[in-house]
Amino acid sequence: MNDQRPGTLYLCATPIGNLEDVTLRALRVLKEVDLIAAEDTRQTQKLLQRYGIRTRLLSYHAHNQDRRAGEIWAALEAGKSVAVVSDAGLPGISDPGALLVAGAVERGIPLVVVPGASAPVTALVASGLRTDRFVFEGFLPRKGRKKLLEELALERRTLVFFESPNRVLKTLEELREVFGERRVAVARELTKLHEEVFRGTLDRKS
Repeated sequence: MNDQRPGTLYLCATPIGNLEDVTLRALRVLKEVDLIAAEDTRQTQKLLQRYGIRTRLLSYHAHNQDRRAGEIWAALEAGKSVAVVSDAGLPGISDPGALLVAGAVERGIPLVVVPGASAPVTALVASGLRTDRFVFEGFLPRKGRKKLLEELALERRTLVFFESPNRVLKTLEELREVFGERRVAVARELTKLHEEVFRGTLDRKS
């Protein structure tokens, strides 16, 4: 009979831009755990170097999550503690960290969230739009976009989307065609030196 108690899985928020936006608790956890599973090890390494943290890194992202999840479960079941970080913000939101959360709950592995920076919430607060009720849609799908937008057109709550820089103008045009005149804000480089938030309406040509 295996009496080994499983280790704890930590979900640690990391800065979305400015490295000073990490919490003291997150730094302590990242220093104390046995392993850090990072969506982008190069990005995470910058944070660890900044704060003198030498914990072992393991890459864990959308393209290797099925294979790497087994290694993470094995470490946890052997009593090791593991921190999961995304390349920016709180893991589990639009990234493979959600799969580990579901697996931890299913396996009865202790799970601790270490909150912190969140890009959707930061953008929402800076937008000037209503913040009391909102809907987070993440990245729009490549297929069926117009149908989804038509379904959302009657939504009165503030809508929050992710979009890549090279597609944002096209997406704004698609939103204009479906939503018409509606207030909008576009945020980029949040918390960084060149942070910008554009505010206006979808029908404004600028």
